[in-house]
Amino acid sequence: MANSNATFASRLFVLLVLLVLFFPNPPNATAADKLRIGYGAPSVAMSVLWITKEGKLFEKNALDVEVLYLESALVQRALIAGNISFGEMTGSLMSPPRLQGADIVMIAGFLNHLLYRLVARPEIKTPAELRGKRVGVSRFGAGADRATRLLLSKLGLNPEKDLTLIQIGGAPTRLAALAANTIDATIVEPPDHKKAQEAGMRVLANMEEMAIPFQHTGLVTTRAQLAKSPDASRRVMKSFVEGIHLATVNPEIAKQAFRKYLRLQQEREQEDAYQVLRSFLPRKPYPTIEGFKAVFAELAEQIPAAKTADPKDFVDTRFLEEFDRSGYIDGLYR
Repeated sequence: MANSNATFASRLFVLLVLLVLFFPNPPNATAADKLRIGYGAPSVAMSVLWITKEGKLFEKNALDVEVLYLESALVQRALIAGNISFGEMTGSLMSPPRLQGADIVMIAGFLNHLLYRLVARPEIKTPAELRGKRVGVSRFGAGADRATRLLLSKLGLNPEKDLTLIQIGGAPTRLAALAANTIDATIVEPPDHKKAQEAGMRVLANMEEMAIPFQHTGLVTTRAQLAKSPDASRRVMKSFVEGIHLATVNPEIAKQAFRKYLRLQQEREQEDAYQVLRSFLPRKPYPTIEGFKAVFAELAEQIPAAKTADPKDFVDTRFLEEFDRSGYIDGLYR
């Protein structure tokens, strides 16, 4: 009997060794899909990605996601080149290449109107006094640039003739340039306008109060990505839906993301940022057709194809609709 047990144990050991050699992962185990997701600006409007990452929701949905900061148009170029699978960017950044034939599409809209404040040097008291002055933008063609031109037009100024637009960079760089008197005005999203005011600058206009429909920040990918990896793309969408819910019910995770990605260390700054996020974050992040129409209207002079473009060709909400119709999104909030 002892010999029989020894023989059985020996055979079992050999079998286990073979299983390890030929099946290094358990049969039911699934390796996480590796993805890169980029974002174009260090702003509250981009924070759903960071919160989803900090809350480990990608891992929960079997995704191994690397988050990359690719300033302004770099995120657009990286997506088109295939260097990232998804990117957070504005409708005005994704639309020009899409109008010219690029394979990109928005699958979720996180911010469907504009929050920017126009801030200026203290000696400038009205928008009309910006004539002949220098206005800083991030990069020509980027969301902040398009929003600046739109706002100036609504304030009765011609952005091409009445003033000088200067490429400066992200909001922190623009605020530094404003303080140094390198530029006379710029637009920033809240809560950054409070920093400008504390430095003595003046708020000349509030785009949030103007309630202009405009497709701002959303999640963008390519139709090729959706066709090649529909299951992974579905799980990306699920992660973001859960990230929005997490941001709503867990302020500390959101503030943790603000500390890491926005470098906000003071509790007051984090709370201000969180309240801005709460003010616009939709439970069901559908891009807005009216918002894309506004984007096209702003682009029409430079890109004739924008005059006849159909906003429906710029969005693909199949996965978001699945989670909506199934009741999954509503169920998160019960």
